Amino acid sequence: MNKQMGKEILVLFIITLTAGLLLGLVYAVTKEPIAAAQEEKKQEAYQSVFEDAASFAPLEPFDQEACTAILTEAGYEKDVIDEVCLALDTSGEQLGYCFTVTSKEAYGGSLQLAVGIRLDGTVNRIEFLSLSETMGLGMEAKQPDFYEQFSGKQVTEFLCTKSGATGENEIDALSGATITSNAVTNAVNSALCYFNTFNGTPSEAGGGTNE
Repeated sequence: MNKQMGKEILVLFIITLTAGLLLGLVYAVTKEPIAAAQEEKKQEAYQSVFEDAASFAPLEPFDQEACTAILTEAGYEKDVIDEVCLALDTSGEQLGYCFTVTSKEAYGGSLQLAVGIRLDGTVNRIEFLSLSETMGLGMEAKQPDFYEQFSGKQVTEFLCTKSGATGENEIDALSGATITSNAVTNAVNSALCYFNTFNGTPSEAGGGTNE
């Protein structure tokens, strides 16, 4: 190795080390603000799915491993419940539950939403936390005409259909975006499935589609 090559290697090492240190510094500086922004967004979503709630308290204990086993057995192996919170009124009385659910079967890879379910099993509302689908197709899931189909429904599970929803538990799929429609529907069904275990009546159906 000649002196020129050694010098070039040293310069490259210093540049790489400096870049690494700068990236680490940026991460350290932005980590907390990003986490705070994500938490604020989640709390806003919870408030959206439970407008009459005054506060939200994490469900304790929440055994995510057991939850995943329940969903897998029911056929929702592509869905993960990340968090469960109690929706409380101004006097601290429980109104229902808020679930954060991540679906890994969306067309764009994954989506995340909040699902509010009242104590009687009625789906109060859903709200997207993240959605990265195709514009004009899957992204239309964020339009009220689609997501409001879940609101105020008291069913064991929802079925996604392309032939026109006629039953209380049927959801009209988005035109040209059946994959996204099924992903959202199954994510909501996952929350219902886990909610039903609180009453000792876990949902037996799951992961189905109606093409």
